[in-house]
Amino acid sequence: MRVFAATVLALATLGIGAGLLWSALAPRAPYQVTRAGLVLADPSTQALIAADGWYAVITGGLGLACGAVGWFAGRRWMVGVLAGLGVGGVAGAALTYWVGSTFTIGAVTVEAAAAPGVKVVPGALELTANGVSVAWPLLAVGLFGLLEGMHGYQDSPLRRPLAGAGPLPGAPSSPDRSPGGDVRPNGNTDGGGGADEGGHTDRRGHTDEGGGAGPARDG
Repeated sequence: MRVFAATVLALATLGIGAGLLWSALAPRAPYQVTRAGLVLADPSTQALIAADGWYAVITGGLGLACGAVGWFAGRRWMVGVLAGLGVGGVAGAALTYWVGSTFTIGAVTVEAAAAPGVKVVPGALELTANGVSVAWPLLAVGLFGLLEGMHGYQDSPLRRPLAGAGPLPGAPSSPDRSPGGDVRPNGNTDGGGGADEGGHTDRRGHTDEGGGAGPARDG
């Protein structure tokens, strides 16, 4: 539980700094001050898209960095760190948006065509593509899981060669061989086929004892 809380707190703290960085880098869209309130001065402005892009780059980069650091430093507490990366990533992304849209860092100037006498002011940072808000937790958890999977595959016994194991089931067995003998297809070995004293050896290696003639003829 402590590991989970520490991970969430660390990522939330990073979210405050990320929000200030987003506020300093992202451009502001120009707005006209009218009686009805603020109106976008230039509908074709690219400032809104640029703000989404900077947000995705900052939070996505922090997500990758947090995932890598979390895996290398906290593998012993895998569950707590992994859960902290997910929850802390969501908290960090939310704080990034709140800080960046609330505080203005640096001098902000906008240029837009407006009618004479109409005041143009920079608007607050906003996200038009809400999908980029999940870049931080998604990349942090994804990289953590990828590194753990690669490490587990390297230690897997499936990558080690079979040592000292018998033949695989269904594999043909090698023929038997004995010193001085011939190898037969069925595994039997001839003892050289030599003849004993006074005997004869047939083609299959059998020996007739005595070497005598066949039965005697009568008269």
